[in-house]
Amino acid sequence: MSLTLVIGNKTYSSWSLRPWLLLSHFRIPFSEKLLPLDTDQFRAEIPALSPSGRVPVLHDGELKVWDSLAICEYLNEAYLDQRGWPSDLAHRAIARSVSAEMHSGFAAMRNELAMNVKRVNRPLAQVSAEATADIARVQAIWTDCLERSGGPFLFGDFSIADAMFAPVVYRFRGYGVALSEAQQRYSQAILALPAIAAWEAGAANEPLMPKYEAR
Repeated sequence: MSLTLVIGNKTYSSWSLRPWLLLSHFRIPFSEKLLPLDTDQFRAEIPALSPSGRVPVLHDGELKVWDSLAICEYLNEAYLDQRGWPSDLAHRAIARSVSAEMHSGFAAMRNELAMNVKRVNRPLAQVSAEATADIARVQAIWTDCLERSGGPFLFGDFSIADAMFAPVVYRFRGYGVALSEAQQRYSQAILALPAIAAWEAGAANEPLMPKYEAR
């Protein structure tokens, strides 16, 4: 098996989930190497595995591809025959736009509503105005895309865009963010994916990390 994806804890590593979900959903054979975050093992092994010193990183033979969106783009070209993006040109342009926005933005939401697969409906006592604006923007993206496509996923069929937003489904579920009916249906469609069930099964026996549980 030539593909190996190096990831962090499935409970917390939102960036790792994205390419893992794409690989698993499209049934691309791969092996995974999990390095527990913030451990001596991670610090000892990551320099030889990832040029950035971070996860995820994909190894395809001698090739290393790091950064979650770059990995998804590589898989789309090398293994999916371009099926990772919508076939319609306009939809594909929008899918790339919202994926890039997710990739580079929403810092306040990321910081305050950390992904935690095991957290369910435990709202924060207070959410900043910046994080609230981030949440509203994600909801607007979902609404716009779902109205255009009719669902069940952002662009009809599952795409890289859904892989990019899947961690947000966990953020919203974990912190009890109120959703519209359409947004709830979308979240349920993501959570019902067999690949998501497999990810959660992998997270089930991971130890909790106080750093990420304190929020």
